[in-house]
Amino acid sequence: MSDNSPAAGPVARELIAFRIGRQEFCVDIMSVREIRGWTPATPLPRAPGFMKGVINLRGAVLPIVDLGARLGLATSDPTARHVIMVAHVGGRTVGLLVDAVSDIIQLKDGEIQPTPDVASDQVRTFVKGIFAVDGRMISLLELEWILPDAEAEAA
Repeated sequence: MSDNSPAAGPVARELIAFRIGRQEFCVDIMSVREIRGWTPATPLPRAPGFMKGVINLRGAVLPIVDLGARLGLATSDPTARHVIMVAHVGGRTVGLLVDAVSDIIQLKDGEIQPTPDVASDQVRTFVKGIFAVDGRMISLLELEWILPDAEAEAA
């Protein structure tokens, strides 16, 4: 008889892993609503450089964020191989442009290491922690910190 009660040990969280360039990142799977292929976006005037534009998602306007550009990595020139992760972030639904989604990872909180002190403040702003899986180093992103507040943008 096995003990499946929550008191049996630390609860594993499910993360969705994806690639931007040669780096791997992940986010909490509960914030991702769907994964879809790249759809060309309509650019918006005076939008920040990391905003690819907007697409029509079943009648709703969905802003598309180039996650690589937002993280200070290379800006993507999207192709049919790129994907959009539709995520719920800070009360808003946004599309996050990434190179590819790789897998779903189950991880216990104790397995996540803090972001190293040698990282810049900007890196620590987005990266909640780092962990190793099968010899790969994966950065855990905090989506709430990826998008600037609408109020701050308006100011």
